[in-house]
Amino acid sequence: MTQDTSAACPADSDSGSDDAVVATGCPVTSGGYDDLPAALGPDSLTWKYFGQWTGLFQGPWAGSMQNMHPQLGAAVQQHSIFFLERIPRLLRSIYPIGGVVFDGDRAPQTGAEVRDYHIGIKGVDDQGRRYSALNPDVFYWAHATFFKSTLLAAERFHGGLTDDQRRQLFDEHVTWYRMYGMSMRPVPGSWEEFEQYWDHMCRNVLENTWAAREVLDLTTMPKHPSLEWVPDWAWRLNLLVMQRFLVFMTVGLYDEPVRELMGFTWSPRQEWIHRRVGNVLHLATTVLPKRWLMHPRKRSAMDRAVGRAPADSPLVQTPARNLPPAEYRGQPQFYCPNV
Repeated sequence: MTQDTSAACPADSDSGSDDAVVATGCPVTSGGYDDLPAALGPDSLTWKYFGQWTGLFQGPWAGSMQNMHPQLGAAVQQHSIFFLERIPRLLRSIYPIGGVVFDGDRAPQTGAEVRDYHIGIKGVDDQGRRYSALNPDVFYWAHATFFKSTLLAAERFHGGLTDDQRRQLFDEHVTWYRMYGMSMRPVPGSWEEFEQYWDHMCRNVLENTWAAREVLDLTTMPKHPSLEWVPDWAWRLNLLVMQRFLVFMTVGLYDEPVRELMGFTWSPRQEWIHRRVGNVLHLATTVLPKRWLMHPRKRSAMDRAVGRAPADSPLVQTPARNLPPAEYRGQPQFYCPNV
């Protein structure tokens, strides 16, 4: 599964497929950019439900679900500095990840940038298993959690979905994934197949990894650089409140096999409270100005779509306060725009 990224076009030797893993400058696989579908736009359900600030309530869910994949969890444990700078990392990552949805004709370029941050992320986990972040199965799992989080947001925080809307979101998530230029081999062929895929992953593939457990432990989370003025005692109190609330929100979004895997129980009373919190968030999304709820990358895309801003306006990038520590900014796995 390890790759020689100096080669013309590295292959994922352990993937069980002849599909090539795309790297910088390589031709794409069949079904990738050679036959690129129209980018998602403001008429899509993905634009409606993705890129909202309410998605931050799902941050620990997405992070823990991704890191339960044994290869992805090992990559984060061995290569990421996420746990040194959780808040900046989360806030800056939303920009390019959101851009794959919202950047229009530039979305394939954004997708390629996100993909290529992962080229050098490979190794051997603590059980002797090799991993690569560009293994198509691993890369698609990360994307599947973004799709699933969009479904959960719509179901729990935005009033629910019909079966037809779920199928539409599935089709849109395929378009979304094609922007990365990765092999399409792991992608289920229909909404029904995705449900089977998700259940299989939850029951048979995911593991209770160190990285997943760490995502759920907020008690040691460092302050954001903009919050250094907050007294340490107040920050510790804030973390205690965040820990209880966000873990509660996360466990309520887990599938039952995942709760069991991670050692959580869930009662009917907890489910009732969780649903009521979702109702409150749904009410907030109906009464607050819609632009307030949009992430800047989404808001700027909406402005371009309706003519409020020129179509070729520069893409909005993360502010300097969210950049990685200075000693990491020259490394190719970090999104670090010129700001």
